[in-house]
Amino acid sequence: MYTESYVNRVVENQREFFAQGKTLDVEFRIRQLNRLKKAVTEHEDEILKALFEDLGRDPLEGYFCDVGSLILEINETIKGLKGWAKPETHLSGIRCFPSITTKVYKMPYGVTLIISPFNSPILLSFGVLVASIAGGNTAVIKASSKSSNCTDIMQKIIAEIFPEKYVTVLGGGHEVADMCLSQRFDKIFYTGSPKVGVHVMEEAAKNLTPVALELGGETGNWCIIRKDANLKDAARKIAFFKALNSGQICININQVAVAKEVAGEFIKELTKAFIKQLGNDPVNSPEYPKLITESAFKKCKAEADKYKNKIVYGGEADEKTCKFAPTIIYPVDIDDDIVKRELFCPLLPIVPYADKEIDKVLETISGREKGLSLYVFTKDIAWAKKIMQRMQFGGGCINEVCLHMMVKGVPFNGVGHSGMGAYHGEWGFREFTHPQSVLIGSDRFNLSMREHPYNRKWKKALIELFER
Repeated sequence: MYTESYVNRVVENQREFFAQGKTLDVEFRIRQLNRLKKAVTEHEDEILKALFEDLGRDPLEGYFCDVGSLILEINETIKGLKGWAKPETHLSGIRCFPSITTKVYKMPYGVTLIISPFNSPILLSFGVLVASIAGGNTAVIKASSKSSNCTDIMQKIIAEIFPEKYVTVLGGGHEVADMCLSQRFDKIFYTGSPKVGVHVMEEAAKNLTPVALELGGETGNWCIIRKDANLKDAARKIAFFKALNSGQICININQVAVAKEVAGEFIKELTKAFIKQLGNDPVNSPEYPKLITESAFKKCKAEADKYKNKIVYGGEADEKTCKFAPTIIYPVDIDDDIVKRELFCPLLPIVPYADKEIDKVLETISGREKGLSLYVFTKDIAWAKKIMQRMQFGGGCINEVCLHMMVKGVPFNGVGHSGMGAYHGEWGFREFTHPQSVLIGSDRFNLSMREHPYNRKWKKALIELFER
């Protein structure tokens, strides 16, 4: 069992280690990233087994979502880190003459806290750790108690390659997270629900600790299907995504708005896509994941029971294995409760709308909390691009799902109730560093125009000239 004093000691030991300056060396950081990559590769089978035990993930899905994605993240960071960390040189401008040079140093924050969720436990712990290490920080990872097998293997891996004074992984429940939040960290990165995100910010504010939040869409991540969309293609991609991790993905589609002119055809295609990918009995498919806990299963079932008369596909469940089939609920009104909040399960409510009234749909969505993602299916790419630049959300796709978060060089982030801050690649490095500007002064040719006395006409003329 963890205690307040133990957590405090871990944080203070990391602060002492950081103060030694070892993490400032970029070569040191690259060596640690290589050690992490090597350890993840060596323990790959154990990681995949833990993902199966916690979430029922097929090994291939576990590799695709967690292990493989993590290795790609490490590779990108190792390749780019020297360039990202290089101090920038700026001309100070004529106002600062003769001090013409200013440097911007990318400084680490110090001791960081990473609070990770259960749904993608390896990637959303170690993936954030990559950014923290790249920035030159130390890290305490508070991993989820719900995915306990993954927490165990992460603790094993980190203990093998890093001293506790540099990186450590803590298990336990919310009480341990609160022990961590009561400490003075230099940066906090939290992934989870908006409700807990508020609590994290409240605790961080006590020490004015900067926070990055990656949250789920509080009122859901919408997918919009216009009447001109390729319905078979859309259905295939949506079925894959909704089945992935049994819907327990922060950027997953929460609800679909489909033009009623093609709603019936789309539902037929979506049903066929689920059957093709998971068979006629997804609950008993060894490839189909489970819900994380009995509580999550019961919550999903209770929601489905409310709309049992509108279930047009799915609804089957097995409480013993915590598996709930992908379930299509149709028709649902845009103001129904089920589409006003994040579901985080395999239920998929379908909202029909008249295609000519798409602007009303977008207006309704925009009036709710900002989602973490938005997906649009249409042949009118110009319209889709316009919408993507008008709506506010974390990130999204046109005629695709989820792949935006796998693109090198672009940020993964939320906005408003779906989060703040960004990471992946250089964006993660930026999130875990502070840009520190330093002007290099000169002791020669200094002008006295900024100094008293000010009752000199030439000073006023020069200042006005320089500052236009």
